[in-house]
Amino acid sequence: MVTTAIPRTRIPGGSFLLDSRQPDEVFTPEDFSEQHQLIGQTAEEFAVNEILPNVEKIERKDFSVTRDLLQKAGELGLSSVEIPEAYGGLEMDKVTAAVIADHIAKYAGFATTWGGHTGIGTLPIVYFGTEEQKKKYLPRLASGEIVGAYALSESTSGSDAMNCRARAQLSADGKHYVLNGEKMWITNAGFADLFTVFAKVDGDKFSAFLVERTFPGFSVGAEEHKMGIRGSSTCPIILNDCKVPAENLLGEVGKGHLIAFNILNVGRFKLGAMCVGGGRVSMENAIAYAKQRKAFNKVIADFGMVREKIANMAALLYVGESLVYRTVGMMDSALDEVDKSAADAAKQTLKAIEEYAVECSIIKVWGSEMIDYVVDETVQIYAGYGFVEEYPAERAYRDARINRIFEGTNEINRLIITGFLLKRAMTGQLPLIPAIKKLMDEVLAGPSGGEELEGALAQERKLVTQAKKLGLFAAGSATQKYMQAIQDQQEVMGAIADMTIETYAVESAVLRTQKLVENKGESAAALPIAMTRVYLAQAMEKIESAARKVIAAVAEGDMLRTQLAILRRLAKHEPFNTIELRQQIAQRMIERGKYSLA
Repeated sequence: MVTTAIPRTRIPGGSFLLDSRQPDEVFTPEDFSEQHQLIGQTAEEFAVNEILPNVEKIERKDFSVTRDLLQKAGELGLSSVEIPEAYGGLEMDKVTAAVIADHIAKYAGFATTWGGHTGIGTLPIVYFGTEEQKKKYLPRLASGEIVGAYALSESTSGSDAMNCRARAQLSADGKHYVLNGEKMWITNAGFADLFTVFAKVDGDKFSAFLVERTFPGFSVGAEEHKMGIRGSSTCPIILNDCKVPAENLLGEVGKGHLIAFNILNVGRFKLGAMCVGGGRVSMENAIAYAKQRKAFNKVIADFGMVREKIANMAALLYVGESLVYRTVGMMDSALDEVDKSAADAAKQTLKAIEEYAVECSIIKVWGSEMIDYVVDETVQIYAGYGFVEEYPAERAYRDARINRIFEGTNEINRLIITGFLLKRAMTGQLPLIPAIKKLMDEVLAGPSGGEELEGALAQERKLVTQAKKLGLFAAGSATQKYMQAIQDQQEVMGAIADMTIETYAVESAVLRTQKLVENKGESAAALPIAMTRVYLAQAMEKIESAARKVIAAVAEGDMLRTQLAILRRLAKHEPFNTIELRQQIAQRMIERGKYSLA
């Protein structure tokens, strides 16, 4: 087990809306252990020396190359960090898993394959497999000898996974299940050996099965011709009286939803890490092109609007790192408390991961929308060349688009964010309702001086507090109007999710920067401070806009005017000089030729 500098404080999921955290309570990239750094370097070298030279072959779907690379990744230990040592794995922490995902993402086609294999293709067995299933499959998955895949989606039930049509029937002799149905958009399907397949036993009990490619009645359809991630295999799978041994039932009959949704939580934080890694590559390409492309007798890297784009990219990557590693740090703190020798160790592990379902959904939504901005602006910097296949901007743009659909669409994840928080509030797990009531009493009492913050980043920390109050105020107004029926108001739920996402993002960045200031001093942390302020400025605009949207939907007349006045008071702040801040950031990034805090 890897030893880390993970903060020991156990932090409840979703509590960031209510509680103020201290810098020493959050994990950041600056806290990586020597082992994290070494495995990050190994993953980086593997990506540069092994993956990138083979991009064109993989893009042409030469999957023999892909399988060779998966075996090499297995030999280096890059595919087994979450597999227990007893089954050929390294049994490392979630931070390590995120670090590898971050570096593997230099080429999205292979990153998708690797993520499908090591994450959703392997972890169902790690968490839900019997002892026999683990012994049979995990060592070979760890080494890359066999490749894993995950078959949940169907043509009529993508996001609505529980509404699947695939059926399973236990044979009369009880020796095998007979599966019938079709699964769609299955990553790695063209060459995977083992599939976690979801089907309904007797037509109503949603369950999971471990299905080998060679089982009778199992077949794979043609490769999909995709807009992006063309270097990954995506095919339908067909189950035609497919015979699956009874011992290959994964988990319990009727409990497949526990597998499906818990595995997706892990997939979401890794996807966020991959978005950060992919964004770095795209930004580096954008800077390189801007430094050599000339217009009007000077390089376009000297133009203010190009520099603005580069600065925005850098600020987003800084915030993305802060979000991902804060969250996996919290997960690891919770997982440290799991008794791995207990009979219910897997159940404890999943409970610890599920605790951060909201944060994982935030990372997924935020990361996928962040990289869309980065690759889009990279195309813009390349201009006409950005639209041409032989330049890297074009493929990055196409490859990034799937991230808003993967691992549950961003719309579904927005509903998960608000829905989970409200559910925890209603059950008393999260004291959200008392916090909303306290804030409502506070705002109705009229303006007050408020608590003046002192020390490093006082203004930034005050804005985080304001962001939380705006979110609670909007959520309180909405729940007062709709009560339990708020679940049916998707636009309102989405707007509350947007406020929640931005609040978690800005607080993560501020805490990381505060930690840097405390450890290195304000002067040494000037660049992170500038990035934090740039992002804070745009996040506060988004939060205020989303709050206004909610209030306009739930109030009218005098009540609307009163609530808008309260909103303006809660959102009031002096603006940062973001033009100057972006110039500072862009200058440093252009000098270094890449995203860098050094």
